[in-house]
Amino acid sequence: MSGPTATRREWIGLAVIALPCLLYSMDLTVLNLAVPKLSAALKPSSAQLLWIVDIYGFLIAGSLITMGTLGDRIGRRRLLLIGAAAFGVASVIAAFSTTAEMLIATRALLGVAGATLAPSTLSLIRNMFLDPQQRTVAIGVWVTSYSVGGAIGPLLGGVLLQYFWWGSVFLIGVPVMLLLLVLGPVLLPEFRDPAAERLDLFSAALSLVAVLLVIYGLKRIAEHGLGWVAALTIVTGLVVGIVFLRRQRLLAHPLIDLHLFRSRAFSASLGVYLLATLVAFGAYIFIAQYLQLVLGLSPLKAGLATVPSMAAFIVGSMVVPVLARRVRPWSLIGVGLVVGAVGFGVLTQVDGAAGLGAIVIGSVIYSLGLSPVVVLATDLIVGSAPVERAGAASAISETSSELGGALGIAVLGSIGVAVYRGMMATGIPMGVPPEAAEVARATLGGALSVAQQLPHHLRVELLDTARDAFAQSVRLTAAISAAISLTMAIIVGVLLRQRTSS
Repeated sequence: MSGPTATRREWIGLAVIALPCLLYSMDLTVLNLAVPKLSAALKPSSAQLLWIVDIYGFLIAGSLITMGTLGDRIGRRRLLLIGAAAFGVASVIAAFSTTAEMLIATRALLGVAGATLAPSTLSLIRNMFLDPQQRTVAIGVWVTSYSVGGAIGPLLGGVLLQYFWWGSVFLIGVPVMLLLLVLGPVLLPEFRDPAAERLDLFSAALSLVAVLLVIYGLKRIAEHGLGWVAALTIVTGLVVGIVFLRRQRLLAHPLIDLHLFRSRAFSASLGVYLLATLVAFGAYIFIAQYLQLVLGLSPLKAGLATVPSMAAFIVGSMVVPVLARRVRPWSLIGVGLVVGAVGFGVLTQVDGAAGLGAIVIGSVIYSLGLSPVVVLATDLIVGSAPVERAGAASAISETSSELGGALGIAVLGSIGVAVYRGMMATGIPMGVPPEAAEVARATLGGALSVAQQLPHHLRVELLDTARDAFAQSVRLTAAISAAISLTMAIIVGVLLRQRTSS
């Protein structure tokens, strides 16, 4: 059923909403460029440096559910503006941090503030665009703003780092947030659930702990392989999650309304979104390493090599709403997943140091294929929830994306590492010292480092072996991603076919 059409005010408001989304994704990528200068200035320990890089994403993931529900209760525009103000202040403090501990604390505050942005903006779109076709267009713009932020973040950060100090990368967001604080009250409507009660703080704590433990455990698997610490952390997180869900069933006004999951469109879209994020992130980590460590591209050239796939995703996100007017969403999602599988299939053809063409073409194809999945699955998730629960639905959507990304990195990353180590176990050339051989077997980066210390003939042989082993890991994980995409296409055809227009 169509709702009232949006006016010029809503479309201008959408442009305002896109600003913090763009900044959110920029902040996820730009810090990595600043790590060398930051390390020289603050001299963090290795553990502190990991927390500086990771804590932002951890607290975003852990706070999304609470912030989405909080927006439903106190007002979505109000929460967005509070988050924007906190983000701007924390950005300034982070830019001028004088110790590693200070930067960790401010990055944590940035994460909590950043968690207000996605659910607030997405739920506001649900209020502002009541016509389903216009809402799909608006969500396409919303998704595109994240892609644009991810694309320009490294480029803008690189320019700032060339001419200014490491803290300048944090100041990118200050003018954006100031503009949001000025225009938001004028152009964005306010909405809150009129029947909302006080936030259950214990549920909020349970959701934060559960998500943080699972994400941390998955990240540890990606970095160190499956071990008892990672397994115990994930199991503990799942137990806390079960306690959280049982508490929601008993509360009159729960943090998450479990009735949302009774909708076939909501649950199936959520699962497809999570798995699409899984294969996308799993591919990305291998592509980034392949471009630099196998093909030997500089960071700038490697970044430029990923621009076509970013552009393909942006184009796809903008074209999907037009196609959705003529083709059923489940059909577009299913076709997109098949196209994505073709792209991953192209990635299975990478061949040692001669795989740039396969990488670029494959990533462009799977980016085009996954764009309708992200846009339309998000639309189905938000559109199938009642208006008063849009904040909670948006938060669940973004949390599934965070978990999907962490799963992709952990599961596909671990499979890739296992393949690499398996091939290197018997592929180390004779004459390489045992200690050096152990380092080379662990990672491709270790093999490159060891090779620099070896005689020419051993260096060439070791590098060829290591790069071929890594290429094999790329081929296998790409094949797994293709299989997952095709399986999802079948699931979409079965589960969503009868439920998209209602």
